[in-house]
Amino acid sequence: MTFPTDSTTPSGAGAGAPGASPDTLDCDVLVVGSGAGGLAAAVTAAYHGLKVVVVEKADMCGGATAWSGGWAWAPGNPLARAAGVSEDKETIRTYLRAVLGTDYQADRVDAFLEAVPHMVGFFHQRTSLQFVPGARINDIYGGLPGAGTGHRSVGPKPLNARRIRPEVRAKLRHQLYETSFLGMGIMAGPDLAKFLSASRGNPRGLLHAGWRFGLHILDLLTHRRNMQLVNGTALTGRLLQSADSFGVDIRVSTPARRLLTDGAGKVTGAVVGTPEGELQINASRGVVLAAGGFPQDLERRKELFPHTPTGREHWTLAPAEASGDGISLGQQAGARFRTDVKYAAAWCPVSLVPYRSGRTGTFPHIMDRAKPGSIGVLRSGKRFVNEANGYYDYVAAMLEATPAGEEAEAWQIADSRFVRRFPLGMAKPLPVPLFPYLRSGYLKKGGTLEELAERCGIDPAGLKETVERFNRHAAVGADPDFGRGSTPFNRYGGDASVKPNPSLGPIEKGPFYAVRVVPGSFGTFAGLDVDGRSRALDDGGRPIPGLYVAGNDQASVMGGHYPAGGINLGPALAFGYVAGRDLAGAVEYEDDGTVPADSGAGVGAA
Repeated sequence: MTFPTDSTTPSGAGAGAPGASPDTLDCDVLVVGSGAGGLAAAVTAAYHGLKVVVVEKADMCGGATAWSGGWAWAPGNPLARAAGVSEDKETIRTYLRAVLGTDYQADRVDAFLEAVPHMVGFFHQRTSLQFVPGARINDIYGGLPGAGTGHRSVGPKPLNARRIRPEVRAKLRHQLYETSFLGMGIMAGPDLAKFLSASRGNPRGLLHAGWRFGLHILDLLTHRRNMQLVNGTALTGRLLQSADSFGVDIRVSTPARRLLTDGAGKVTGAVVGTPEGELQINASRGVVLAAGGFPQDLERRKELFPHTPTGREHWTLAPAEASGDGISLGQQAGARFRTDVKYAAAWCPVSLVPYRSGRTGTFPHIMDRAKPGSIGVLRSGKRFVNEANGYYDYVAAMLEATPAGEEAEAWQIADSRFVRRFPLGMAKPLPVPLFPYLRSGYLKKGGTLEELAERCGIDPAGLKETVERFNRHAAVGADPDFGRGSTPFNRYGGDASVKPNPSLGPIEKGPFYAVRVVPGSFGTFAGLDVDGRSRALDDGGRPIPGLYVAGNDQASVMGGHYPAGGINLGPALAFGYVAGRDLAGAVEYEDDGTVPADSGAGVGAA
């Protein structure tokens, strides 16, 4: 099905002229934002025959989704069932109750668990969004009842961007430079494992890395961008490809300015800005707010984030445009802004990368913390967390361990063997040299632990004592202080070749290295209150007619906790799908409960 991409009606006075009324555009559904939640809603509604317009404030689509790992927590998904893994919902509820505690919201959790299998089935069967299974991705808290040991996550199948129409491809946000290798994305799982094996001289790893990087150079020469889409760029690219095939009108550089309502209080559209002036978009069915939450809103950060007295003492991985517009629009229409969550943000430890151009990059510490031979310490030189647990836990523990009024920071410490075998933050293993990172000051180096401590402002005696204690226990595969390596999640993130515990290794061969780590986030957990149908709720808990919310504009279904990787993207896709179905009045599910047998991953696959 195809819809016209422009049905503006001239106002007579011309867009932007003094005193002129905005031009108008009519549609069934208006979606504000083009991350996973917004595009999921748009694709679902368009599949059901509705005319959909997506407006994006930035000059490209994808938001924080495009810069993410792309994995979505989707328990009970059909890819798991196809692999012979069938879990009842009560097992998953048991795990969520154990993690969320008093923040467990039964009605929304039930809505999420009901929608997830059908969401994955719908996109996998009916759209260009194909998934690969997370067969070995474990839930974070493996010691809790109901914790999963695989098959609860799905990721986007890699995509060659040549499959996307050039006009649509031009709207796709590029891979985050800090999580790439010279702009080339590396997919978590077998792709990453082969790259790491190349640093040890493994012939297959070297062949794989050479082939991938050679194609990347060719893509840069011929298309001036990365064309081998993986992770979040693959998820965004496949959603954009799907939206394009169903005739969704996607408009970038088009911020939503104010919502429109009728006499009965129903949201009927919005006035948006365009390079030519204001445009009034009338949406007969309703509006979906999915503008990415408020990670770039200094005032809300100042109010809701700990150790952020001015709002600037925090570094987010979200684009600059994720500044709370959707939440502000919702509040103006009467929606309730919920802050009663454990933490207002989806924490991630980050390090700040200085470039010679003067720009400062933000690097997320996702995988290096779990590798054997590295620990995180405070200025006291003491450890404060199980480094191999989730990124959320690392920052939460850092914030809780930092006295009020002091700057929150930590240092990730490693020895010379580690930095040549694994990444330490932005610093890459062999054969990439370390001197650029040392020259810029990003990476600190010391011939001894005491010398390293002096250069980092760490207590030397404290660091030496901590490392000696850690090494004694690591040699026998134990961590009595924090239990590192005691769960499947910890061990999977380590190095299987290291015995007796793949997550633990001594720090003993100088010189020694360190990277400063500070609080960051992927997005926000505080957000607009919604019901199980993604409808915005007012202060009295009543749905606001015509107003839906998806993605990080929604208050987290996890109550501000982080039980597993992908708990931003999983609910974003699920509740975007729910919103699209509700707007279309869909009754029957679109999927048949099965998936094709060829759901395996493959970098560069279409």
